Amino acid sequence: MTSHLVRACTALLPSGAWAQAASGDPGVSTTAMLQTVLGLALVIGVLFLAAFLLRRLNGGRGFGSSGPLRIVGGLIVGARERIVLVEIADTWLVIGLVPGQIRTLHTLPKGELQAPSAADQRFALWLRQLSERKNEGS
Repeated sequence: MTSHLVRACTALLPSGAWAQAASGDPGVSTTAMLQTVLGLALVIGVLFLAAFLLRRLNGGRGFGSSGPLRIVGGLIVGARERIVLVEIADTWLVIGLVPGQIRTLHTLPKGELQAPSAADQRFALWLRQLSERKNEGS
C-alpha cells in the first residue's frame, strides 16, 4: 500500500523536484528568499509612498471629499446606527444612517455650532473625575 502511495506522489512531482527531495538539498536558496522579501518590501514601500503623495496633493482630505458636500459632525447612536450633519451650500441636513438605508431626518439653514456651555463643561469635568476614581479603585 505504501509503495503505491510513494509512486503516486512521485508521479505528481516533476523529476527535478523528486531528485532534490531525495538528495536532501533545499528547494529554494537563501539568496532567492532574500530577494523575494526585499522585492515585496520595495513594492509595499512604493504603495505607501503613492498613498502619502496622493494625500498631500489632495490637501489632506480623503478621496472623494471635494465638492459642495462637507460633513460637519456625527453621532454614533447604536452598534451600526449613526446620525450625521452634512453641509450642502447654505443648508444643513441631519441624516440617519443604518445598514442598507439613508434617511433625511431634518433640513435646516446653515448656522454656527454652539460652543459647549459652562454646565456642559462642568459635567464633562465631573464625568472625567468619576472615571479616574473608578480606574484608580480597580
